[in-house]
Amino acid sequence: MENDLSHHRKSYERNPLLKEDLSENPMELFQKWFLEADAFEGIDEANAMSVSTIGLDGFPKTRIVLLKKFTWEGFIFYTNYKSEKGRAIAKNPHVSLNFFWHGLERQVIIKGSAEKIAPNLSDGYFESRPDGSKLGAWASDQSEEIDSREALDLRLKKLEETYMGKEIPRPDHWGGYIVKPVSIEF
Repeated sequence: MENDLSHHRKSYERNPLLKEDLSENPMELFQKWFLEADAFEGIDEANAMSVSTIGLDGFPKTRIVLLKKFTWEGFIFYTNYKSEKGRAIAKNPHVSLNFFWHGLERQVIIKGSAEKIAPNLSDGYFESRPDGSKLGAWASDQSEEIDSREALDLRLKKLEETYMGKEIPRPDHWGGYIVKPVSIEF
């Protein structure tokens, strides 16, 4: 199979990056760009980002997650610590984040180190989630093969019964990471 895509090209001229638009702190420029992307009608989820890790097999792997907070210190997202990405981060915390806001013709690439955030911060975010999302964190062994959809549905149903009318606690295997940047490329 061959498919020549050499004729696919676009000239990116909408938002040039000029030296006079740069600030001393790259987090200030990230915030400016993020707020512009978030307000842009053609972008559904400005907080969608690619996270690349070095897998346990030695190969890079990229997946999309949602940025849930950014601070002067770094970029926070949440996941199952036992997932493939969680296990990869435990072995090698060096990751790359990528935001691509096509409609604005902008991209931000962040290299940094990921580390777990404090459990109380993960608790706080977990409490803000809808019950279905909380139960999903318990029901799904992310990145693991399941016996069947029915088995997963049954597991979820049992959890719904267990926690009916009760507070759903955060599982120990689920929480946040902060990626502390060593470089940010605009």
